[in-house]
Amino acid sequence: MVDAVHDFVLFLSRLTGEPAYDVKAILALLMVAITCGVMGSFVIGNRMAFFSDAMAHTAMAGVTLALLGMVVLAGVRDTRAAEPFRWAIPLVMAAVGAVVAIVISLIQERTSLTSDTVIGVFFALALGFAGLLLPALNAKVKLPLEEILFGQLLFVDEVRLLMLAGMVVVTLLMVTLRSNAFLLGSFNPSLANSRGLPVRWDNYLFVALLAVVVNLSVYAVGVLLINALLVVPAAAAANVSANLRWMFWTTLAGCIGCATLGYRISSRLQFTLGPRPDDQFDLGPSGAVVMTCVGWFFLSLLLRVVLRRFFGNRVRHDPTTCSHDHDHGLYHQH
Repeated sequence: MVDAVHDFVLFLSRLTGEPAYDVKAILALLMVAITCGVMGSFVIGNRMAFFSDAMAHTAMAGVTLALLGMVVLAGVRDTRAAEPFRWAIPLVMAAVGAVVAIVISLIQERTSLTSDTVIGVFFALALGFAGLLLPALNAKVKLPLEEILFGQLLFVDEVRLLMLAGMVVVTLLMVTLRSNAFLLGSFNPSLANSRGLPVRWDNYLFVALLAVVVNLSVYAVGVLLINALLVVPAAAAANVSANLRWMFWTTLAGCIGCATLGYRISSRLQFTLGPRPDDQFDLGPSGAVVMTCVGWFFLSLLLRVVLRRFFGNRVRHDPTTCSHDHDHGLYHQH
């Protein structure tokens, strides 16, 4: 499979005339953008921006647990011996994230604590566990933690591309099968229960899926990009959408557009600090994508003013505050 991905990248490189590393970076960005675009409207609709941020930080706990397993179970004592086990790191990250997400949901159901309080506790737990063991483990194994935790968009390899492709397929499949249940369970649980939908299990499925998406994306392209692509385009879409269906498709288009445009800006523009050639610097691609997302958000605020002026009866509310609405066609009759 890895060889097939490598051949596909070379084919696209010859077809477009772009370097192979550019092709891989764009493919990774597009796959992350598609996944974040699909999940982003649900995240904003469920008010889970802080939750998704906490899931990104559980990546540190996942990496720590993966290294601990290498050292204790596999007897790894140096960097070379750890190389055959690197495939396990994203799997452990995703598994730890999914478990933490479900435990957070369980505690929220069984206590009177607010969601941000429970999330904050596990946020501290993940960072504390990583701070406790990660320095000592990395001194022994010496893996490139900056690359694992923060991503290197220009150095995405074929293994990461294959992992992202699998993530896109699973996410699209889950959302296609359960999108109505996710929406209805979030905005009108009593109606969902009356229709016989397993609201609790759908919630567990959604938070576990979100945790897996966040952690695999963090491993591939870094924390900076995943947080921006998952939240900001969806927030912009909420500004210009009359209902949740429009918001879903606007979020998806915004994610893909911002990712593509931001990367192109970083590859075409430079900034300079002086008159000499060595005073010119390339823009960071991840930062360029993030700033493009933020720019789209502020533009959406202006567009909202225009839309409310000409279509005031359609753009009067935040679509994320809607409950069950047959007029908008948000849910299908089961």
